[in-house]
Amino acid sequence: MTDDVRPGSIGRGEPLKGARLTVTSKEFTEQLILGAIMGIAFQAAGADVLDRTGIQGSIGSREAVKKGDADAQFEYTGTGWITYLGNSKPIPDPRKQWEAVRAADLKNGLTWLPPSRLDNTYALAMNRANFEKYRTTTLSEVAALSRKDPGAVTLCVEGEFANRADGLPGMEKAYGMSVPAGNVTQMDTGIIYTQVAKGACTYGEVFTTDGRIKSMNLVVMEDDKQFFPHYNATPVVNTAVLKKWPAIAGVIDPVTRKLDNTVAQTLNAKVDVDGQDPHQVALDWMKAEGFVK
Repeated sequence: MTDDVRPGSIGRGEPLKGARLTVTSKEFTEQLILGAIMGIAFQAAGADVLDRTGIQGSIGSREAVKKGDADAQFEYTGTGWITYLGNSKPIPDPRKQWEAVRAADLKNGLTWLPPSRLDNTYALAMNRANFEKYRTTTLSEVAALSRKDPGAVTLCVEGEFANRADGLPGMEKAYGMSVPAGNVTQMDTGIIYTQVAKGACTYGEVFTTDGRIKSMNLVVMEDDKQFFPHYNATPVVNTAVLKKWPAIAGVIDPVTRKLDNTVAQTLNAKVDVDGQDPHQVALDWMKAEGFVK
């Protein structure tokens, strides 16, 4: 990374001067932005940063940090707990889930620093016209509507969500929801948002930090029984690297604490809706927040 940044509210005294750090991420929009944010923070603190963001799939970026091919990334607690550590049931309390992941992953040579409030989990959303018609605000109310008026609840979902235990089958079971198979249409993620916005289906599977929720004025249903896992974005650092450069934690922590779903939706929309470059979006935000100059 070659951003011309200086310390703002973070990185004063350049505590990472002399460090050569490699930052990685997965390949989707939010991850590209978060990877850039992390790299920019390290640069402001004096580090030389190698950009290895955009690795395809979840496993690749994690393995890079584990093996020492990369030094740090933002990862999600739910992914850590379920996908990597092999647990089948999420821990409902987001803080306790982070603590459990942190404790379990230390043996893998990975340290999970304090998490953000950015929680990129599954949800159902509807357009404004359908919201005015049905007035549902929670998944319990969607379940009640499915029992009262089965034809009213039509779903647009991804194929993976339609078949995962932490997706549609589990959600239906948890909420006592029964949606006829003919009312469920499977499609690619991007198409779901446009179909829901048009009203082609009453509800669509969305990710809670997706910028298209805001830009398309969709209404997200509250997961009032906390069925879906929490996916709080958290800095994960190779433990040996953190021991060598302990200042990493103090540099990234103020940035992590600023991240929430509103910030993520806004930044993601700049890329997915407005077509801006993820790295530039990250840099603009870091400067606007005063983290760097």
